[in-house]
Formats: sequence, structure tokens, C-alpha cells
Amino acid sequence: MNQSLLILGPSQIQQKITRIAYQVWEDNIDEPEIVIAGIIEYGYVIAGRLKTELERISGIRITLMKISLDKNSSHLEATTDLPVEICRNKVVIVIDDVINSGRTLAYGIGLFLNIPLKKLRTVALMERSHRIFPVSPDYVGTKLATVTKEHVDVLLDDQQREKDAVYLR
Repeated sequence: MNQSLLILGPSQIQQKITRIAYQVWEDNIDEPEIVIAGIIEYGYVIAGRLKTELERISGIRITLMKISLDKNSSHLEATTDLPVEICRNKVVIVIDDVINSGRTLAYGIGLFLNIPLKKLRTVALMERSHRIFPVSPDYVGTKLATVTKEHVDVLLDDQQREKDAVYLR
């Protein structure tokens, strides 16, 4: 039987997102607007929550963008719900829930390579220690040393946040 170990509960997840919001604000305190781009599915949920926190604590205008991509493709196949050109000369923050190999985050970053940006930063709620691609999140909720056979499950529910959890199994 597969055992699951609770790594983060609802309040810890919210604390991580709040802390990341303050770090993002500090790094972008003079910016009038930033674009937060969340990778489907839970990266986008985290992006929405980060947007809410940033709007609560700062005067920065936030544009929320959704990134959909084929995580199993051997090449970049991604789309956004807003035109990528809206990011021109702005700060963009790409968000994913868990960084494992780094492929998903690398693909997410790839969408913005042909657009001049002020700055590109990355966020992950959880970072594992098995990267294949040379990407690391600029802001991270929790770093977790795991063995390759272990799996990190992030569960986020905006309707019932008390069910939010991160498990190691």
C-alpha cells in the first residue's frame, strides 16, 4: 500500500503564497504592472492566489495569464489565454506547482523568449532535487529532497481551501 506523508496543509500553503507575494513585491516595488502566468492546472491556481495577495499588499496592477502546454511533448507546444504580446516590456512571472525535472517550467519560459521583457522570474510552490533542465525557480515555497521513486502531489481547491494539501508518496 502506498503511504502518503502530508508536507503542507492549507494554512502552510497560504503562508508560502503570502511570503512569495512579499518577495515578488520587493523585487518589483517600482513596477506599475506585472504579468503573472500560471501553468495549468495548479500553477494557474497558485498564480490566481498570488495575484490576490499582491493586490492586497501592493499597488501593482496584475494581469493574470493562463499557460496551457503539452507536458509530455518533446518540443514546445503551448498556448496562452491572452496574447503573449501584452507582456512586451513588462515583468513576467511564470508559476508552476512542482519543479521536478524542470521541463514544464522550461517550456513555460519558452513562450516569452521572442518578446522583449523587463524581467522574467519563476515561482514554484514545491521544488524537488531532480532537475534535468537548467531551470530553477526564483521564488520557492518549499525545497524538498526526495528520491526519484517518490512523488509530490499538490491538491488545491478554490471552492474548499481547507482541502488544500501537498503530499509526498
